[in-house]
Amino acid sequence: MMRVSLLNEGLEIPIEGEVAYFNYYWLRDNCPSSWDDITQERIFDILDEPDDLQIRQVEADELALNIIWHDGHRSRFELTWLVRWYKERSHEDLAIRHRTPWYCDHYKRMARFDFNDLLENPASVADWTEKLLDEGVALVQKMPSSNEELVQLCELIGVVRPSFSGYAFDVFSKKNPENLAYTSRALELHTDLPPEELAPGIQFLHCRTNDAEGGDSLFVDAVSVANTLKETYPEYFKILTSYKVPFRYTTKHHDVRAKQRIIEIDEDNGEVSGINFSQHLSDIFDLPQRVLDMFYPAFRKFGQMMQDPRFLMRFRLNGGECIVFDNHRIVHGRSSFKDGSGDRFLRGCYVGRGDLRSTYRVLRAKYPKERFLKL
Repeated sequence: MMRVSLLNEGLEIPIEGEVAYFNYYWLRDNCPSSWDDITQERIFDILDEPDDLQIRQVEADELALNIIWHDGHRSRFELTWLVRWYKERSHEDLAIRHRTPWYCDHYKRMARFDFNDLLENPASVADWTEKLLDEGVALVQKMPSSNEELVQLCELIGVVRPSFSGYAFDVFSKKNPENLAYTSRALELHTDLPPEELAPGIQFLHCRTNDAEGGDSLFVDAVSVANTLKETYPEYFKILTSYKVPFRYTTKHHDVRAKQRIIEIDEDNGEVSGINFSQHLSDIFDLPQRVLDMFYPAFRKFGQMMQDPRFLMRFRLNGGECIVFDNHRIVHGRSSFKDGSGDRFLRGCYVGRGDLRSTYRVLRAKYPKERFLKL
């Protein structure tokens, strides 16, 4: 038997040569009986416990900690489970992955998936979602030219997420455009819709036809640029991760506003997770003028670096292809195209980043990568 010390608010128990401490309320709240076997939802209410929660009896061996609480309830905790939390390995989330930076030459290596294969093989969807987590972009090929199939593709990851543009948006040159995307002009590098409080997560751009002269797609991995900024201009990086600035989208029917940090940091692993960047949707920066003395040099340097040829991936998106990418990580734009030189029509949708991570967790658990080693 192992010695367990009962203290005022919690207990101490030796684990792997160290003395581990666990709070009483945390232990009672996470008794295995606190969870429904089918739904996996918590069915225990910690709010009903007394203010001076106490243990009547406790014992431990090399396998488990056994507790009898003040009211006679019994809890058993496997030590292998407890050590995960003491060692701060916690949930061991499959979807917390290290991002793989890429540069201008990524197009040839960009992950490509077949539309029908994704529909028929959940294991392929697991690989697809993993690439989106790691690299932030992937190409789906042999897409039928219809709205239904685009929604079908989106729903392999999650529910189509509406924006102030609706459930989908069509990109083509038209009269009286309400957005620069609906012209033949060059479209600057940007992330979509930073004026929304929660900008869209995963973007699907389905090219239905592209016969126009010009109109190359421009994509940049903002993680690569931000990491380089951090290495070469650490003071600029700190500024762009610290201050929020306003974005705004205004039409006859909309006045959408939000403040965002230019560079986002992943709270789980400290990596750069993405950015918010759109000069044509930037509102008047309302930071104190002395702060703007520091902010503008940082903002300009970061924007100029994204246009550097070593980061800029240029390619032509063809009919039947759907480029899928993390809208918080991948900055995209296009070169101008010649009006009247041919048809150019793209249709877009969004799905949440949370949906992407959820789908990956479920499918990767069912289809682990080890399957390749057995072939």
